[in-house]
Amino acid sequence: MERTIRVLVGKPGLDGHDRGAKVIARALRDAGMEVIYTGLQQTPQMIVEAALQEDVDVIGLSILSGAHMTLLPKVMQLLRDHGMDDVLIVAGGIISDADADVLKAEHGIAAVFGPGSSTQDIVKFIQENAGVSHE
Repeated sequence: MERTIRVLVGKPGLDGHDRGAKVIARALRDAGMEVIYTGLQQTPQMIVEAALQEDVDVIGLSILSGAHMTLLPKVMQLLRDHGMDDVLIVAGGIISDADADVLKAEHGIAAVFGPGSSTQDIVKFIQENAGVSHE
């Protein structure tokens, strides 16, 4: 029996738009994942604390504010500080290809999904990379 993938969806920073995050959360739930949505305007510390408390396999970070090069590396550092190196981190939002390359290569973000990304592609990526083993 396969364990259910637990995903935390977080909105770091002062971004006030969460429609995309809610669409993704619904798609992940529809695919059989357990989703915890932290809501708007979360600090990196709040997101990492929630991930720690909820014992998640995946964190999806949705950011549209343009502060991704500050906030996402901060989340990654806090995860490392808490020994959560095994959590899969994906991001989405308005992130340039150049910034996405840096976030993946230098900060450990597994994937960056931009506007127009297919929810099916996001679900498939998480299912294939979440590291959830059979019990």
